[in-house]
Amino acid sequence: MHEGTANRAASAAAMAPGAAHAAYDMTARVLHWITAILVLTMLPLGVVIANRWGGEWKDWLYNLHRSIGTVVMLVILIRVGYRLTHRPLPLPEEIPLSQRRASRVVHWALYTFLVLQPFIGWAGSSAFPAPVIVFGLFSLPMIAPADRALSDQLLFVHRWTGVTIACLVTVHIAAAIYHHFVRRDGVLMRMIAG
Repeated sequence: MHEGTANRAASAAAMAPGAAHAAYDMTARVLHWITAILVLTMLPLGVVIANRWGGEWKDWLYNLHRSIGTVVMLVILIRVGYRLTHRPLPLPEEIPLSQRRASRVVHWALYTFLVLQPFIGWAGSSAFPAPVIVFGLFSLPMIAPADRALSDQLLFVHRWTGVTIACLVTVHIAAAIYHHFVRRDGVLMRMIAG
């Protein structure tokens, strides 16, 4: 069966009146929600440490940020690998083509920035130089030479990549809310219930 025909058939079956909506498999859902929890933890944590609001907790917060960032790095690499080997569910055909294209752009932009962000932070910490100690258990190797000017540049990029991720996450959440409460098309529920 032609790929477009298969996608339309899957979409039509999922959206048929009275039909249960097709759902992402358990692995995809678990990876999605782990990523969501980690990113929604990292964003405010990043704002706190970037603005030096940590006070006496500053070093602890930096170490927590780096530790969670290491987990994000691992999870997002697994998630991208899974995404490349498992086709996502198609969006319903009745969703305008422009919105379906925008969805793909936002998803791939999120994947791209979430892959890059931990590596940029790791390199910036290495150049500072500050070790990336993961939950007090082990240290990641230094991946950049000690160079404070380089560190400043990398951490500047890291900061603005974080802002970009926050914007993309906001668009992603807004779209999910729109699909659930305005369109009522079951798109959000595919990532919640199997």
